[in-house]
Formats: sequence, structure tokens, C-alpha cells
Amino acid sequence: MVLYAGVLLFAGSLTAACNRGKQPAQGPKEYPAIVAVAEEAVGTATYSASIRGRQDIDVYPQISGTLTKLAVQEGERVKENQLLFVIDQVPYIAALRTAEANVKAAEAALNTAKLTYDSKKTLREKNVVSDFDLQTAMNNKRTAEATLEQMKALEVTARQNLSYTEIRSASEGVVGTLPYRKGALVSPSMPNPLTTVSDNSQMYVYFSLSENRLLSLTREYGSIEAAIANMEDVYLQLNDGSIYPQTGRIESISGVINRSTGTVSVRAVFPNPKGILLSGASGNVIMTERQSNAIIIPKAATFEVQDRVFVYKVKDSIATAQEVTVHNLDAKRYIVDKGVEAGDVLVAEGVGLLREGTKVKPVFQPAVADTTGVAVDTTSLVAVEIAEEEMAAEADTTIVL
Repeated sequence: MVLYAGVLLFAGSLTAACNRGKQPAQGPKEYPAIVAVAEEAVGTATYSASIRGRQDIDVYPQISGTLTKLAVQEGERVKENQLLFVIDQVPYIAALRTAEANVKAAEAALNTAKLTYDSKKTLREKNVVSDFDLQTAMNNKRTAEATLEQMKALEVTARQNLSYTEIRSASEGVVGTLPYRKGALVSPSMPNPLTTVSDNSQMYVYFSLSENRLLSLTREYGSIEAAIANMEDVYLQLNDGSIYPQTGRIESISGVINRSTGTVSVRAVFPNPKGILLSGASGNVIMTERQSNAIIIPKAATFEVQDRVFVYKVKDSIATAQEVTVHNLDAKRYIVDKGVEAGDVLVAEGVGLLREGTKVKPVFQPAVADTTGVAVDTTSLVAVEIAEEEMAAEADTTIVL
């Protein structure tokens, strides 16, 4: 009985071993994959923007005094040279009259000095007076002439100061806030302006482009000037999420990169016929971006490590992490600036589950336009398919006892 039981135990072990040997070897796990293709990329990019009037003029007084009149209201549209404020004119009128009187007195003194000089000159010719007396008379005449010029200058200053009591708009625009009221004491050194007049017939919208984007535009068009000339109209999204009905044009791109942000300032101009746009507001500029020979990949094909972006390239069925430089094309796709070339095979989904050196089986769809915007030509995958067939053949091998 013991011998029979041992034979049965041995036979069961042998059967189990054979059954285990017949199980297929575990092959690489399948992952959706794409082939990088160079094509024209068309998308939109959104940039935070600040809105300014074409001309924002802070209005400061040029003299000190008390405000006696506010001639405008907040938000009122004014014309160039329209009266805005009046400063107490009484002391400045008095100063002008004093200056005018001083001019008349200086003129009289000069006339007297001229008569004296002419008389001394005649007497000197008759040797009645000395050269000293004649020279003294000449000096008095010159002093009187200088005094007259000084008084005239003071009169000009007094007249100018009187004109400064009426503060007028330097341009057409809209009046801002009025922090000072009638009776307030104002001066040129005051911290805040009397108001700000904004010329908002056209509005300047400022935003920033990255250094990489600027380089891309420069390479594409040859120069910043050519890029500006060829760039499409831009749109403005207002703070409430609505789209401004008028399109704008990019007018200038700064030639200096901000060292702290790595960006350049861009200015777009928007017409503002109905005054919807207000100086000081904020919004978003929406740009249509086109890039030829761009490598487009889905964002699902990337992962981040410490703010660095990576993809997994598949070569010889091995997944290898590759750092890439990218920028947004839209909500689901990136344009690759560096790190991926046309023809590279990339894992399209599930990259968070992969590890460096993992064996994978790329699975290609007939077209992946819905995911990446790139229709994959399956004829370019022949080599990959051959490798897959060889790997599958190895996986089907069984152990026979």
C-alpha cells in the first residue's frame, strides 16, 4: 500500500509539472501607441492680457492753489483742450498785474537812463564831463535794459501761471475718477493726479509670449517684423468670458526678453467704437497659431517629473523615457519643440504605469486623428509588426514532457 501511494504521488507531481509546462510564457503588455508625424499644426493659444487706453494721461496741476471749479464729471467724454478744473485765480491775477507794473517801471527807468547817457555823451564831447561820468551813464543804461528784460520774463511767468489755473484736457478721451473736490488744496507735488483722461477710441492690449514661441515665429518668418506683418488677427476674451466682437492686430513685439519671466511683451490694438473696453481692465488674448512641420502628440502620452515633461519611446519593444520640450496646441495636445522626431514610436496612453526598460507591445489604431490630429500610415509600421510577430511566436512556445 505504501508503494502504491508513492507511485500515485509521483504520477500526480509529474502531471502537474507537465500541465505547468504547457502554460504559455507571459509576453509584453499591450499599450496604445502612435507614430510621430511632422505636419502643419493649427490651434489656439490663450494669454493673460491687460487693457490700456491708447493714451492714458494723468492730469496734475502745474501750480499750487485751491480748486474753485470742477468742470467735468467722472466718465464724461471730453475733447482736446476742454476745460477740466479751475484753480483759484485771484493771487495769480494779482501777480500778473504786479509783473505788468514792474515792466512799465523798468521801461521808464530805461528811458531815463537813455536820456542821461545821451546828455553825458554830448557834454563829454564838449569836455564838460569826464570819461568816468560818461561810462557811469552807459552802465546805468545797460542796467536798466537788463532790469526791463528781467521784468518782462517775470511777466511771462505770471501770465503763464495764470493760464495754469485753467486745467484743460491734453487729448480727447474719457475722464477717470475725481479724487479731489471743490475747495481742495492741490499742488504739482501731490501723490495722486486730479484725474486720468483715457483716449479709448483704440485700446492697447498687452500680453507676453515665451522666448521659445518668439524664436519659433522668428525662424518661421525670418524676422520679428515679418512675423508681425504675417500674423493673423487676434481675439479678446473679456473678464466675464464673452468674446469681444472686434478683432485686433498685433502691432509690436518687444525686442528685449524679461530676465525674471523669460517672456517678451506684445501689444495688440483693438478698435473700441462703442467704448466697451475700459482702460485698466483685464482679459485674455486668443491667438491662432500655425506651425509647419510640427510634431503633435496627445497630452495623455506625457508625464511630468519635477516640472519636466517626458514621453516613452518604444524601440525594439523596449519603453525608454525621453525628456521633451513642449508648448500647448490646445486642451488635449502638445507641439513638441525638442525631444521627438518624425517616425518615433510613442506610448499614447497609460504612461503612468510604465517603468524605464519595460517591454511593451505597441498597439496601433488605423488612425489616431481623434486623439492626436495625426492619421498614422500603417505602411510605416511594417518593421514594428514583424518584431511583434516574432515576439508572439516566442510567447506561444510550450514545454512538452
